[in-house]
Amino acid sequence: MPAKQTDPDLPLPVQRALRKLGQDIREARLRRSISTTIMAARASISRTTLGKLEKGDAGVRMGSYATVLFVLGLTDKISLLADARNDEIGLELAEEQLPQRIRQSKARSNRSVKSASSDDAKVCR
Repeated sequence: MPAKQTDPDLPLPVQRALRKLGQDIREARLRRSISTTIMAARASISRTTLGKLEKGDAGVRMGSYATVLFVLGLTDKISLLADARNDEIGLELAEEQLPQRIRQSKARSNRSVKSASSDDAKVCR
């Protein structure tokens, strides 16, 4: 029986994203002319795990994916995966929760009036 590459419980877009990530990792490894034996040794994983990773297997630990990306010099991309600046839905939801209007407190409002009247007095002198 062949090894299970994807988890049927995962949403299809997630399966596709993992498969693409695995393919991209494989292509990056090949562009650098790194053999599977050397890559597995540098990432402290077995060649079997590397093979699963390059096929996008969801059962491979996230730490293994991160370590392989580190070996390839692509770790800076990991921190951008869920970066708040790229979270359009989250930013929109946060913006919806902002108050529509911000009211000044009475004490602050009175200070503004007093400072405006003292500015007018200075101009008149």
